Amino acid sequence: MTRTEPLTTERAETRDDQSVAPKKLGGRLPFLDWTRGLAAMIMLQGHVFHSFGRTDLRDSGPWVISQFIGGITPAIFLFLMGVTLAFGMDGRERKGARPVSRWRTALKRAGYFFAIAFAFRLQLWLFAWPQSPAVDLLKVDILNCMGAAVLAMSVFAMISTVQRIHAGFIAGAAIAAASPLISLIGPSLPETAQLYLVPDGRYFSFFPWAAFVAFGLGCGSILRLVTQDQMHRVMQWSAIVGFGLIISAQYFSNLPYSLYPAVDFWLNSPGLIFIKFGVILVVLSLAFLWTHHGAGNGWSPLRQLGTTSLLVYWVHIELVYGRWFGSWKEALTNSQCVAVSVGLVLLMLGLSWLRHNWNLPELRLGSIWPASPEPRRISGD
Repeated sequence: MTRTEPLTTERAETRDDQSVAPKKLGGRLPFLDWTRGLAAMIMLQGHVFHSFGRTDLRDSGPWVISQFIGGITPAIFLFLMGVTLAFGMDGRERKGARPVSRWRTALKRAGYFFAIAFAFRLQLWLFAWPQSPAVDLLKVDILNCMGAAVLAMSVFAMISTVQRIHAGFIAGAAIAAASPLISLIGPSLPETAQLYLVPDGRYFSFFPWAAFVAFGLGCGSILRLVTQDQMHRVMQWSAIVGFGLIISAQYFSNLPYSLYPAVDFWLNSPGLIFIKFGVILVVLSLAFLWTHHGAGNGWSPLRQLGTTSLLVYWVHIELVYGRWFGSWKEALTNSQCVAVSVGLVLLMLGLSWLRHNWNLPELRLGSIWPASPEPRRISGD
């Protein structure tokens, strides 16, 4: 397949071992970039509506729909990060790296995400100073969640790719199942542990969000074992399993009794986690069909966004939640939010294109792109 530039958050470990048979899947898979780009586009419109939408219109259909579909985007990003993690672990394994060496590489990966997360928070705090309290530096965002998830799952680097398939799915199911229980014991935990572990609508806590990283690890390990001529069958099963998860999880979530003393469907319910996982599997299968039989390996706006998702994330936070358009905050109609969303998507698409074609510096630990604090709650939190 045609190889594009690595994603900002995906380093060289995702590349293939040259000794792998030609029919093995490898390199960047277009349907994964397409899916990531779709998530980025949904994220952009969701944040525009959340930041700029008038408060008196937040019970209207367009605003509600915008925020509802926006809730899937963090799950997609975390899932695809898990897929990338699986690719990296498998790549090191194929190159003959010892288990301890693979584990250390995974730990470095976790450190990379933590460094990015704290740099991001520091910049948010600096650009909002003096109005921003120092406690904002401790907010657990999606990048913190990625770091915590990779740290916890780094031990899976010491087992084989086949074993990681089972480990990933078991870990994901365990995290989802434990989330309501963690909510019950949360108040007894230290404050920092609460931020990182206890489900909270204001943060991306390990429970339940890390479940998507684990599921991605399992699915990514499958992708590293199948051949190109098996992909159609794999994607067929992806759609079947995805629809099955959506239907069954919705059914069990609506039962009048529960195994848990207390559960909040929109916060810590295992049912919601499995529904979102099912949606991701269906989207992946549709993305594969589109990129394989429709768009092909040619240029695609969504694939373009998907290859620079961290840059897009970092920059758009400043534009949407920063001081640049302060007069628009909570002041625009639904139609105006749609127009701004279209403009923002085009602007981020242009930035992504420049990043690839003009060799702009990568967005890594430090950045020239500032970001500013978010309002009360971000879509998908």
